[in-house]
Amino acid sequence: MSEHEYDKRARTRELAAEFIERGDPLGWFDALYRESGGDTGKIPWADMEPNRFFRAYADRISLKGNGRKALVVGCGLGDDAKFLHDLGFEVTAFDISPTAIDWARRVYGDTDIQFETADLFQPFRGWLGAFSFVLEIYTIQPLPIEMRESAIDAVSAFVAPGGELIVVTRGREDDEETDRLPWPISRKELSRFEANGLTQTDFEVIPDDTDDEPAPRFVVVYRH
Repeated sequence: MSEHEYDKRARTRELAAEFIERGDPLGWFDALYRESGGDTGKIPWADMEPNRFFRAYADRISLKGNGRKALVVGCGLGDDAKFLHDLGFEVTAFDISPTAIDWARRVYGDTDIQFETADLFQPFRGWLGAFSFVLEIYTIQPLPIEMRESAIDAVSAFVAPGGELIVVTRGREDDEETDRLPWPISRKELSRFEANGLTQTDFEVIPDDTDDEPAPRFVVVYRH
């Protein structure tokens, strides 16, 4: 791990702690994008390519959009939205950071992806139950743990009857302590999706040792 890699993660945690302390647990996302000054190297999750764990899953099942309406939760700079677009989905993608959304629109302005600034906890009402495919990658795990249940409830609400939800997250055991951002999600916590009327249809655990803090990735599939 490079010194720069450590610095950007440390700065992200510092910024998040500052905003959480002042009672604004979501404000640090836009602050980080603004502070980056357009440098993706300062955004820990800005890989400028689709999430590799989701892409591996999509390749394995030969995922096709076939014109289905898809929603990307916490889309950041839009790489996963572009991936779904190229697979044939009609894509809407949102992030709470207006800076990130402006950035994504510039990068992928030649597509018909609908990028929107929106709050997961106060979404457009027309989005509720409106999407046959919902993708959530690393959006719940950086939120304070006390917000976890409400975040899962909010994500679940986007899935249309008969629709599908894919969740990709750092994972941990149910009895494993977690004390720093991003806070991995346990199977017990993920069961909240099923309490929202979704049925788990696949659960893949992928070991990962490339991170500075190795954690397995969970790729979980639900159907409404």
